[in-house]
Amino acid sequence: MAETLRNIPVELSGHKLLVSEPPVAKTRETESGATEVVTNPADGSTLFVVLLFAKPRPRDGRSGGKGAEIKVTLETDPGDEIDEGTRIELINPRVSHWENELGGRTMSGLSWRATGLKPAA
Repeated sequence: MAETLRNIPVELSGHKLLVSEPPVAKTRETESGATEVVTNPADGSTLFVVLLFAKPRPRDGRSGGKGAEIKVTLETDPGDEIDEGTRIELINPRVSHWENELGGRTMSGLSWRATGLKPAA
């Protein structure tokens, strides 16, 4: 995968972001089947994950259209103030393309990442 397809800045001011599931520490399953907390390789800090519903804002008197649920990895601790239904803004949102092969099938998609989040103004 080309380096140019990683950490692409995203401009989201045209969208409302609502928390679908509050932030939790990001985890993964190890080869032995155990669960471990995912950390930032740069500094060892815990990464977090939040599930958001992103919906386009209405424009020119027209409906904003359908939204989509996205899972975002957060690089900083979001604290305990972010609950389900909270409108938020992402700080430094980015997307990266990923691709892997599983069982002979190539799969690909976008992963979302942000430095952090804050309640929307």
